[in-house]
Amino acid sequence: MTQFHFIAIDTSIAHSLWDGGYDAYDQLPTIHTSDGDGIPCRHYLTLIPADQDYLCFALKPFVGTNPYTETGPAFLCAAPCDRATPSDAVPQVFASASYLRRGYSADERIVYGTGLVVPRDLIRARIAQLFENPRVAFVDLRSASNNCFQARAIRS
Repeated sequence: MTQFHFIAIDTSIAHSLWDGGYDAYDQLPTIHTSDGDGIPCRHYLTLIPADQDYLCFALKPFVGTNPYTETGPAFLCAAPCDRATPSDAVPQVFASASYLRRGYSADERIVYGTGLVVPRDLIRARIAQLFENPRVAFVDLRSASNNCFQARAIRS
């Protein structure tokens, strides 16, 4: 079985936003306060605690631009936080019942047939299944209900 691990958004994206930079839509992020009910930080890969401020911003987690490079909403702790260490353990941000899983090729295009809504308890198994396909370079996981990017899985 192919070994893989989960990675957070790049620290350069987080630092840009913390330093007053613009998001993927050239807008400033908005600041909100967590109610403690499942606001996932895409850099630390944990849920943002109640009463802690966070940024809401547009994220395009791709290097290039093509018809498959989606942009969507994401959250980040408002105060600088450490980037989650890459790990094969399912991160805390996956607290909902299900997630959308998609495999992408090295040129950042969806590998057809890889999109599937999976229950939280099957995330690892369904990602491992995708990595059996040599065309799949990475797997993105998104909210099944709101399509927000959560994290990426890459081969170890």
